Amino acid sequence: MSAPLPFFDGHNDFLLRLMKSAATRQETWLGSSPGHMDLARMKEAGFAGGLFAIFVPPVSDGPPPDFKTLMADPPYHLPLPPQMGCANAQPTALEMAGLLHWMARAAPEDFALCRDTAQIRAAMEAGRIAGVMHMEGAEAIGPDLDALYLFHDMGLRSLGPVWSRPTLFGHGVPMAFPGTPDTGPGLTDRGRALVRLCNELGILIDLSHMNEAGFNDVATLSDAPLVATHSNAHALCPSPRNLTDRQLHAIRDTGGMVGLNFASFYLNADGSADPGTGWDVMLRHMDHLIETLGEDHVGLGSDFDGCVLPDLIGDVTGVPALLAAMARHGYDVALLAKLARDNWLACLDRTWR
Repeated sequence: MSAPLPFFDGHNDFLLRLMKSAATRQETWLGSSPGHMDLARMKEAGFAGGLFAIFVPPVSDGPPPDFKTLMADPPYHLPLPPQMGCANAQPTALEMAGLLHWMARAAPEDFALCRDTAQIRAAMEAGRIAGVMHMEGAEAIGPDLDALYLFHDMGLRSLGPVWSRPTLFGHGVPMAFPGTPDTGPGLTDRGRALVRLCNELGILIDLSHMNEAGFNDVATLSDAPLVATHSNAHALCPSPRNLTDRQLHAIRDTGGMVGLNFASFYLNADGSADPGTGWDVMLRHMDHLIETLGEDHVGLGSDFDGCVLPDLIGDVTGVPALLAAMARHGYDVALLAKLARDNWLACLDRTWR
């Protein structure tokens, strides 16, 4: 049996699951455990590297909202979670940053925390998984931006200024279906300062949860490629989380990147979380992204451990089946290598400079 094609993943929420399973941390990381990922399954699947998200979940007085259930039966329009302050977000973000460092120390032969593409390529050549620190929602940075320097020193190389809630920096799109990303105002003054400092430090700016006005502001301000780490085509699934063709063209024109999101409610034309979502649905999105962006600007952005996956994928070990479906669909060996890994590395080269 041949080895699986190595791939780089633009987004996962494994750190959140790891934080929530403190009592079984060792097993959650090193062994087989519930959820979409662990070290053993990543190695089995050919997971060569990816962006690991620091995400601070919403705080509520009662039980946390079950977004997967609330979004399962479209149409829906959920209220945005309230804005979160730095004092509430930063301790959780620091804990998750520490967990990513712990992962590398717990499995030094198999996993490396990487800060540049040379380190990513060296890790891959040595058979180690390359983990890159990402932040989904910048609440932990704070208004003076000083914490961005500290997180950068800890390894932060990718940051989404917003999740699906307002921040000091801008506005995320709502969890709604159907809808468009044109949902409100753009970046705040602090958001513009954040974009400039990310450019200065070489931190990728992730547009996946940002509304259209904020997207436009980043496109105007930033001197780096525009990147959406885990988004799909709005033309095929009219969710505010997906990208319009105009946005895709803007990403293409800057040499940017879009990672295909595996979440079923961002794939299906009716917005449903259908576990029976087929390869044909995913391939339609991939075809559209390639046609609109060009084959050098598309990759994978699974959203593992943060979404409802099609049963055909199930967890990280299902990615080789997706790549096999792409091959049957007519993608040749060279294109598969680009989509699986090479496009991400080239985009990070252009972004981190």
